[in-house]
Amino acid sequence: MTDLSTLDPAAPAVRSARRRVEPGQPFPLGATPDAGGTNFALFSDHAERVTLCLFDPAGGAETERIEVEECTNGVWHVRVPGVGVGAVYGWRVDGPWDPHAGHRFNTNKLLIDPYARDLVGDLVWDDAVYGYTVGAGEEADLVLDGRDSAAFVPKARVVADEAPPRRAAGVPWHKALIYEAHVRGLTMRHPRIPERLRGSFAALGRPEIVGHLRKLGVTVVELMPVHAFAQDRHLVEKGLSNYWGYNTLSFFAPERRYLSSGAREEIRETVDRLHDAGIEVVLDVVYNHTCEGNHLGPTLSWRGIDNRSYYRLMPGDGRHYDDLTGCGNALDTNHPRVLQMVLDSLRHWATVHGVDGFRFDLATTLGRRPDGFDPRHPFFQAIQQDPVLGNLKLIAEPWDVGPGGYQLGNFPAGFSEWNGDYRDVVRDFWAGADGLIGAFASRLAASADLFGEGHRRPWSSVNFVTAHDGYTLHDLVTYQDKHNEANGEDNRDGHSDNRSWNCGVEGETDDPDVLALRARQKRNLIATLFVSQGVPMILAGDEMSNGQGGNNNAYCQDNEIGWVDWRNEDDPDLFEFIGRLSDLRRRRTALARAEFLTGDRGVRGLPEVTWYGSTGARMSADDWTQPHVKCLSVRLSPSRRREPVMLVMLNGAEAGVEFTVPGQPATWRLVVDTAGDVPEGDEVASGDVVVLSGRSLRLYEAAMPTADAAETPSGDDPT
Repeated sequence: MTDLSTLDPAAPAVRSARRRVEPGQPFPLGATPDAGGTNFALFSDHAERVTLCLFDPAGGAETERIEVEECTNGVWHVRVPGVGVGAVYGWRVDGPWDPHAGHRFNTNKLLIDPYARDLVGDLVWDDAVYGYTVGAGEEADLVLDGRDSAAFVPKARVVADEAPPRRAAGVPWHKALIYEAHVRGLTMRHPRIPERLRGSFAALGRPEIVGHLRKLGVTVVELMPVHAFAQDRHLVEKGLSNYWGYNTLSFFAPERRYLSSGAREEIRETVDRLHDAGIEVVLDVVYNHTCEGNHLGPTLSWRGIDNRSYYRLMPGDGRHYDDLTGCGNALDTNHPRVLQMVLDSLRHWATVHGVDGFRFDLATTLGRRPDGFDPRHPFFQAIQQDPVLGNLKLIAEPWDVGPGGYQLGNFPAGFSEWNGDYRDVVRDFWAGADGLIGAFASRLAASADLFGEGHRRPWSSVNFVTAHDGYTLHDLVTYQDKHNEANGEDNRDGHSDNRSWNCGVEGETDDPDVLALRARQKRNLIATLFVSQGVPMILAGDEMSNGQGGNNNAYCQDNEIGWVDWRNEDDPDLFEFIGRLSDLRRRRTALARAEFLTGDRGVRGLPEVTWYGSTGARMSADDWTQPHVKCLSVRLSPSRRREPVMLVMLNGAEAGVEFTVPGQPATWRLVVDTAGDVPEGDEVASGDVVVLSGRSLRLYEAAMPTADAAETPSGDDPT
């Protein structure tokens, strides 16, 4: 228990409750209003005393304290008559102060309800928000701090959650095109959106944004974190901010800066508008760690409620955290109440806000048992059997920073995965690296070597060449080295292994030859994405050649560096190019099959996939191992009889290369040429020789192919 002599003598006197209270119920957790009051329930298995604190509507003054007497199965609960929707509250939890044993209870610290649906006020960085005495030496975190933190932390607000019927867009996975975006960054610089709405969900739902997404062929918007998050103290002190939001303060409450109206209903309204346009919404969610950091971090919620239950602690060393995330701590999803909190949060966003799925940040951490990652972890099993969550789009970021953290391809069926290997191989291929032809073909074929087992599908692979973490498409072909000086860390932050190529000049240039090559490289990378099996994902702004000045870690750039530049006219035709590819992929099952390619004969009598060298001959086992081979053709048959066969020619070499048009069908019509050497619609015949410019891609289609009985599937294919 906290030594009462440590209590802050400057803290305002607050009367204890004289009102009548009732025992209430241990379920559901959080604050649940009814016609005459509100039930409050908080899990804390190791607490010895729990106090409910009520505040004025603005959250500025603590008005009442109610001692919670009832505890059932580790859940402290009370029903308070007369307290209803709009009431503002927080918790104080007392128990052992024993950091070596993993206990960091401190009743001086006001704590945010982990189930808070809405927050009032901002986090103000003051030493009082730490459970220990800041500046007390190397063992500072062992010394309990007696100052009251209520003036500096957000409070929870009681809300009534009514879940309207869910209106899903229902886009099949194999037809999906994901657009990764930031609610604020996507809309802050749009010239036709009113300034009062910019940076909000309301802006995201405007016709200007929805229409843009539809023209691009987007079927899924994947939003970077929208859970309420904390601004890192070190960034605030530098005059910067946490822009990306991977620093969760509440798993149920939305980030209020993204609500122009201040009302949570704005989220549901925007989701419904996107659904009306046939676009689904997936949220990037951060359940692997919280904003409380390591043992020197603040006490804002979970740490003060039950540190030992919520977090993974080092074996035999309860003072320190098992930092599997690189962010100071990791939530312990092995604990049933922590797992319950995550599942309750997911269901909340799916039912109340109507979202269609989730992308799990550092998902390896969520599936870790004490001895390592387990694809049969209760976290995955609970989601898969859940009647709400099991039917949503589920995407894993398949790595963390712990031992054995890279788990690409090892997640259970039902989960798609960000394919970081696809990104690396495709970047390397178009940058001219040697010895990649086999790996490159495998990535084009939905990485069956990684995902082909266990009844998984091609859409298990989410293919991308750019994402929020790293270079934009423009910067990928413009910068060899990162330029993160604006982040205030002397360019030490961010990845150094970018696999980028600046086309011969570092940074922006007026050289027309360099600009032409960069434009071609952008189209090569994007076209490769759209002719690959699996699910393509593009980064918001790439369609407009948006750049970040070479900053590959813009997490703290809530400004024009991090925001999408809608006025950029460096490559005005790129948007149309991507839109045409998207439309083509939507209409051609050969480019987006629901099953893995096997080389078996398809509906037109041709093998589903056939690989050729530049000579027009089928690739042999020896061809796949040649280190300097950078040319490849692939013929793809459709899954529907009335559709054309597709032929992709790829030249990753620096110089132009002669390609012999292979086998059946007899005649091909050009659909895409990233070099722009040949007009669309140009026809070639089987056996013709065409020249592909250095580093370029062509896509052909044939209207009415015939079977070629001489061709049989090859066991040498990398698929």
